[in-house]
Order: sequence, then structure tokens, then C-alpha cells
Amino acid sequence: MVPIGTTEILVIFAVIVLLFGATKLPELAKSMGKSMGEFKKAQKEAELELKQFERSLESSTADEKKGKIKKTAKELGIDTEGKTEDELLDAIQETLSKREEVN
Repeated sequence: MVPIGTTEILVIFAVIVLLFGATKLPELAKSMGKSMGEFKKAQKEAELELKQFERSLESSTADEKKGKIKKTAKELGIDTEGKTEDELLDAIQETLSKREEVN
């Protein structure tokens, strides 16, 4: 890709002046500025929505993980009241290792 130099920019500017006239240039620049502002605003909104969606996915997977741990603990006959995830995981591991020793 060839970079645009000073000469090319001057030629483009001259063509624009010929097409639109000197009186229309301020209006054209103003509308381009508004368009760029709207584009940047929409881009920021899309980025925020993406971040919120990622956070909601992370929180939902964490909730699902907690639910699975509690369900597994209850199925193994472990009391889940007042215990953290780590405590439940330790209790599950201990219960499973005891069952393996018996078999």
C-alpha cells in the first residue's frame, strides 16, 4: 500500500473545491465532523455492550459452577449450609476418596 503524500492531498483538495465550490466546503467539513462524532459514539457504545455481555457470561458461568458443586455435594450427602465453594470441593474430594478406599 502506497502512503498518501502532500501532492496527492493537494490534488484531492483541489478536486473537492472544483466539485463543491468554496462556499460549500465549510458545510461539507461540518457534516463530516458530525459523521465522525456519531461513528465514534456508536463505536464506544458497541464496546460497552460487548464488555457488559462478557461480564454477564462470566457471572452466569460462575453461578452455574456454584450450582453444580452444591448439587454434587448434596448427591453425596454432604451438608452445604454455610460452606464456601472451596470447603465443598474439599468435602467432595474427601468423600470420593473414602468411597474409593472402600471399593
